[in-house]
Amino acid sequence: MPVEYLSAEQEARYGRFATEPSPGELEQFFRLDKKALSLARAKRRPATRLGWAVQWGTVRMLGTFMTEDPTAVPAAVVRFVAEQLGIDDEHFAGYGARSQTAYEHAWEIRDEYGYRDFGAGEAELREFLAARVWSSLEGPRALFDRAVVWLVNNRVLLPGVTTLARMVAAIRQEENDRLHASLYEAVPYDLRAEMIRLLEVPEKKRVSELERLRLGPMRVSGKAMELALDRAREVRGLGAGAVDVGRVPAARMTGLARYGLTSKAPTLKRLEVTRQTATLLAAVRHLETATVDDALDLLHALMATKLLAKAERMGNDAKLKALPQLRKAAKKVAAAVDVLMTTPPATESGEMVSVVDAWSAIEQVVPREQLAEALATIAAVVPDTDGDDDAEWRAELVARYGTVRGFIRLLVEVIDFGAVEAGAPVVKALKQLPDLIGRKKVGAEEVSMELVTGSWRRLVFANPNVPHGLVDKAAYSFCVLEHLHRSLRRRDVFARDGDRWGDPRAKLLAGEKGVEEHPCQIVR
Repeated sequence: MPVEYLSAEQEARYGRFATEPSPGELEQFFRLDKKALSLARAKRRPATRLGWAVQWGTVRMLGTFMTEDPTAVPAAVVRFVAEQLGIDDEHFAGYGARSQTAYEHAWEIRDEYGYRDFGAGEAELREFLAARVWSSLEGPRALFDRAVVWLVNNRVLLPGVTTLARMVAAIRQEENDRLHASLYEAVPYDLRAEMIRLLEVPEKKRVSELERLRLGPMRVSGKAMELALDRAREVRGLGAGAVDVGRVPAARMTGLARYGLTSKAPTLKRLEVTRQTATLLAAVRHLETATVDDALDLLHALMATKLLAKAERMGNDAKLKALPQLRKAAKKVAAAVDVLMTTPPATESGEMVSVVDAWSAIEQVVPREQLAEALATIAAVVPDTDGDDDAEWRAELVARYGTVRGFIRLLVEVIDFGAVEAGAPVVKALKQLPDLIGRKKVGAEEVSMELVTGSWRRLVFANPNVPHGLVDKAAYSFCVLEHLHRSLRRRDVFARDGDRWGDPRAKLLAGEKGVEEHPCQIVR
């Protein structure tokens, strides 16, 4: 197996002091405990006492003994150990005078502290690495470093760098093959054929079907919303979401999906069949969630920028245009009221002022016809008691019903909406909406009175162009969509198949925290 994946830095520090140990590393690995002090001081010569202690710290830090060249140790290490033994660090130069001494010390330390040869711990290391490969996205370099740390922590002496590197590469390949085979076996034949078809470029097209499906909406419009929902429905229709992948860690599915969604179709075609199937399955399952999120991103942008914001701007513009008329009307009404306020309730002779006399006084200031026009102007501009400040822009919004009419039914069919208690009425009204807008007449008793509040009441129930007792379907549709938009932003309503727009509670930990099992730990 190739070992070229190791970096030069990894090879340089494997079983060696590549740099001077930090003060923290000196304290961690070379601070002699009571037992080590006793064993070191039992040696006869200062050089052997110092050499034994350095070997003890070296194997703790590097996982191997410096037997070939026992003096190839940074000076800072020697000084740190010599100070603890009360020995001059210059004695260390004589430690290699007898080559057998370093080996004897290594054997003693190994026996006293329970260090094992690599062969004795290899099976445990293989199981550890297999579990890491199965549950994580770590590459070979990261796995190699983890293997070294595991060997050091478990007091297993390091093998040759090539031996360990080849073992890591082999285990990674074996576990990846096992993962791909597991997913391949879970995919029905029909789905496998459909996914392979996604790699083909249809006649008179420039990109593969997979490339087409992974491209999200590019524009913000009602038509783009329909296309986004059609895309989500098409992806879900493949049926990848029905495949049981519960035994495969989410991180591995994410890694496969990322590769599948960033690679070109010809590259995926060249993959070995089990890996190809596993990659396509993960990619399509990811698209099931991504297409729902993309559709709701587009709905949010459409409502926020193209509909609500634009309608509000137009409503504000209408208010500004009406201000001169409102000012004139208000002056006329104010003049009439002023006459009433200044007219005494009775004449000097004690007779009460009649309504006729009052109107005569008012008409000398403002003719009755002009006063009636002024009142009508004020009534048209100022919201009634059931209205609110949003009446103008909501009226403008209803005029843009054609933008949303085409995708309401698709929205309900394609996206599985869920809700917390606060959003339940919105989801209920939304799911009933396609049936209502598909009919010619909708009675007031058929709509959600809980949602139709404020200025929506007049727009939904009091449209002069709609017969009494019926509702304005366009106004009611926008009423429900406005509530949906707000509820999605608050996460009172969510998409069960979504991620960014999914249920935030789904990502909370539940039950006991456990570690994902590797198949090898269950059945071999």
